[in-house]
Amino acid sequence: MQNLEEELKHIHPTETTVALREPTVDDGAAMWRLARDSKTLDLNSSYAYLLWARDFARTSVIVTVDDEPAGFVTGYVRPDEPTTLMVWQVAVDHAYRGQRLASRMLAHLAGRHPECTHVETTITSDNTASIALFMSFASAQGAPVDVRTVFPTEAFPDGHDAELVFRIGPLS
Repeated sequence: MQNLEEELKHIHPTETTVALREPTVDDGAAMWRLARDSKTLDLNSSYAYLLWARDFARTSVIVTVDDEPAGFVTGYVRPDEPTTLMVWQVAVDHAYRGQRLASRMLAHLAGRHPECTHVETTITSDNTASIALFMSFASAQGAPVDVRTVFPTEAFPDGHDAELVFRIGPLS
């Protein structure tokens, strides 16, 4: 964690405290704001983020910088595949992008779930930042990646782009 704090000092030159932890209901509103402000994530209702922080805290992580929420990863263990951690959303505040917070949150979350030998996420083909993040995560884990269409455009009632599933694993 010390390296991350050092990396962030150029943004906040004073003493910076970075923490990774499970979200609480009190984080739900901040998670919603982070998702909204990302301009790329599908925004769920504010109520959904409160439920997520309460019911899926064990499979999610929030990063704080000086006690202020700076990003989150939400996920769940797939009921049909209990060795697969499905990552739902990754968000990082614009002020902290490029500081490897997303990578650190993913590694932290995977490390908290050694029973999960695989990590999955869905990404649209135009989301190059998310694709790069998960490919980098796979490389750091020394794990292969299988990519395929999981939900074609026709599956969505609202013209949503096709979602590709990135299945990473087995993790080392």
